[in-house]
Parts: sequence; C-alpha cells; structure tokens
Amino acid sequence: QVRLVESGGGFVQAGDSVRLSCVASGRIFSDSLPGWFRQAPGKEREFVAVVGWRDASSLYADSVKGRFTISRDDANDTVVYVQMHNQTPEHTALYYCAASSLSKFGRQSSRDVASWGQGTQVPVST
Repeated sequence: QVRLVESGGGFVQAGDSVRLSCVASGRIFSDSLPGWFRQAPGKEREFVAVVGWRDASSLYADSVKGRFTISRDDANDTVVYVQMHNQTPEHTALYYCAASSLSKFGRQSSRDVASWGQGTQVPVST
C-alpha cells in the first residue's frame, strides 16, 4: 500500500492560484494511478482529477476543467501536483491525494481509491 502526504494548502484569497503537492512512499506512483479529490464543508468527497503515470493522460471533473492542472514529476516518480487557478470562496475544501489501481482510470468515486492522504485544507477568502 502506498502512503501519501499532501502539502501546499493554506489560506488563499479569491483570484489566487495555489499548487498542492503529494509525495508517495511505500510504493511508487508508477504502480498506481495518482489523483486528487476534495471535500467542501457539508458536502461529500468528490473527484477532482487523475493522471496516468505511463502516458501522462489526465482526466478532470467538469467543475474544474480549464482551471486545474494535474501533473507528475517525471524526474521523481513519487510526486504528483495539482495547480489550481482563480480560486473563489466556493472552492474552499479539504483536498486529498489519492492512489488507485491502474485499471481505475476515469472519473472516479471514493470507492475506486485504494490509498488516501490525510488531506490539506485550502480556505479561500474574499
């Protein structure tokens, strides 16, 4: 099982951009699909994006398409990022790094995820 640790969260202002990082240990990302989920206050955890490790193909939730970019560190197969642009208070959420099996590429549900990070909070103020 892979262990995931997120970083990069913290208070941001509306309009700002923020990049979250996720570092894996135990198993490397080339053996699994890294991705991101988020959970806004009072809402269920939802899929954000996933990236294929071998061909770098990516898939996004419709709500973030065009504003978020998921990427991996090609020089280090234990790191994945999500770049989030033009944040608004409605985007305040706890962001989770996730790892799933290679067969789960698609718009995932929480049930598709094998390993979770502890989450990093991104509060967006006006």
